[in-house]
Parts: sequence; structure tokens; C-alpha cells
Amino acid sequence: MNTLSYKTVSANKATANKEWVVVDAQGEILGRLSSKIAMIIRGKNKPSFTPHVDCGDNVIVINADKVKLTGNKFANKQYVSYTGYPGGQKFISPKELMAKHPTRVVEKAIRGMLPKNSLGRALYKNLFVYAGTEHPHAAQNPQTIKP
Repeated sequence: MNTLSYKTVSANKATANKEWVVVDAQGEILGRLSSKIAMIIRGKNKPSFTPHVDCGDNVIVINADKVKLTGNKFANKQYVSYTGYPGGQKFISPKELMAKHPTRVVEKAIRGMLPKNSLGRALYKNLFVYAGTEHPHAAQNPQTIKP
């Protein structure tokens, strides 16, 4: 076989084909939805995936307040945060977090599935989560996809 007839193509910032997609989270299970969205943001659904480059799509999640959790996770799961002070460890359940900030449950789930480095922080900026059905990104002509 002639090895010079094909070459591995690596994407870079200039050649990455970034698009906008809308995902409706109404009635979807949080973990399954988050893993699919994280894969789209990372760009793993594209043939031109390159591990060290932001080649994924910009994702808009609507109806984030209507996402479901299986079992008793809605009441029993705990999100842990630490203020930095002695005795400053705080726990909050998804039920309480959903009441205060309806989008944060989806944001935390997706962020936990992205790389824990500078690329992961850059990829997280490609995620836009909204509690209702309206979003201000109509000018980007996003495509609606089924999760």
C-alpha cells in the first residue's frame, strides 16, 4: 500500500468547522443528556476530531429546568462546595439548587464531563444553558438536534 496517498489530518483553530446547535432538555435524563452534549462540545462526533483543539460545536440548551433525575437522586444527591474557611463546607441537593438556579444542575453535569485543564475551561464557554424555551442566539441560525 502506498503510504503517501493518505495523511492524518489534524484540525487547528483556523480549520475547525464550528456550528451552533440547540438541544431541548425537556423530559430528558440528566446524565444521558449531559454525556451527549459534552461529546458535541468536545467535537468527538466529527471526523476531524483533534484532542488538543477546540473543534466542537457551540451548544444551546433550552428547558434546563425540566430535566429529570432517576431514582431518588433529586432529593438524595449532594453537591459539595467549600468556601475556603474552616467549617465552610456546604452541601446542596439538586432540588434546592433547581429552586435557586434552574440551569446550574445541567451546567455542573456537563462541566464535570469536560477535560480538567485549560482546554476544558475554553470548551465550557461554548455552552449556553437557559431555563425556558427562549434564547438570544437566533442570529447564529442554530440547528435543532434530538439528544
